[in-house]
Amino acid sequence: MTATIGQAGPAARPTAERPERRSAPAIVDDIAKRIIEELQRDGRRSYAALAKTIGLSEAAVRHRVQRLIDTGVMQVVAVTDPLQVGFSRQAMVGLRVEGDLIAVADRLAEIEEVDYVVLTAGSFDILLEVVCEDDDHLLRLLSERIRRLPGVRDAETFVYLKLAKQSYSWGTR
Repeated sequence: MTATIGQAGPAARPTAERPERRSAPAIVDDIAKRIIEELQRDGRRSYAALAKTIGLSEAAVRHRVQRLIDTGVMQVVAVTDPLQVGFSRQAMVGLRVEGDLIAVADRLAEIEEVDYVVLTAGSFDILLEVVCEDDDHLLRLLSERIRRLPGVRDAETFVYLKLAKQSYSWGTR
C-alpha cells in the first residue's frame, strides 16, 4: 500500500475514500509528518517498524496513524498500474461548464470510471481523469455519460499515450 496525503480531487462531498474534513484543520506536528513521510516511502511498513524509526511505542504510532486517516489528512491505499489490471485507456478530460460547478463535479464524482475531479481556474472549469478498458469504453463514457450531464457545455479529451511519472511522495512541510 502507498500512503497518500489528502486527495487531489475536490472536497465537494465526503466518500469512503475521502472522508469529510473537519472545519478546523488537523494538527500535523513533526511526529505526524515523520509518520506520513515514512509511509510515503513504504505504505506497507508495520506499526512496529514505524515505532522503531519514529521513537514512539507501537500503540502510539497506531493511534496517530488512525487519527491521520480519520481526520482526512492521509489515506493508505494500494496504487495499481491500470494497464496491468485490464484498463488500457486513461485520459484527462477538461470541461467547460455552465451553472453550478459543484453540482456538476458531484455528478462526475459519482461515475465509476472517473477517479479524479478538480475544479480549476483557467481554460477549463473542471478537470477529471478517467480510466477505461479500451477506446470504445472511453467513447461510450464521454458521449453517453459525461457530455450529457446538465451544465456540461464543452469537453476536451487528452488521451494518455504513456505515463512518465506518478508519485505520491511529495513529503510534508
